[in-house]
Amino acid sequence: MPAYAPPGWPDQVRPPDAPGWEETAASWLLDRCPSDYRRYTGLRRHLVVLARFAVLHVEADQAAIRRGLSEARADLGQVATPAVVEAAVQTLLLEDARLSAVRREVGLVEDAIRGRRYVARL
Repeated sequence: MPAYAPPGWPDQVRPPDAPGWEETAASWLLDRCPSDYRRYTGLRRHLVVLARFAVLHVEADQAAIRRGLSEARADLGQVATPAVVEAAVQTLLLEDARLSAVRREVGLVEDAIRGRRYVARL
């Protein structure tokens, strides 16, 4: 059966079971994490651990952005103009949407590392 990547799979990662797919997954996952994670050689050797760390990091980013959204108007309203506050809220909304897509991608890669395979549907 040929390698298949499901919808939402990151473009930079080869499909599961394609030659070299795990190397592309490791590199891509490290790019989703803080740069200091590259110092930990065990993360490259244990891809499932790296994937879990990446998921946790993206989820923490999502939580921070959502907190920022919930507090932006109150926190910034006293120190910035309404236009600046609205621009900040719009930026947070864009980042929330981007992180939601990244979370899906990281989750799909983690599932594949754990052995889940996807089948193309007609």
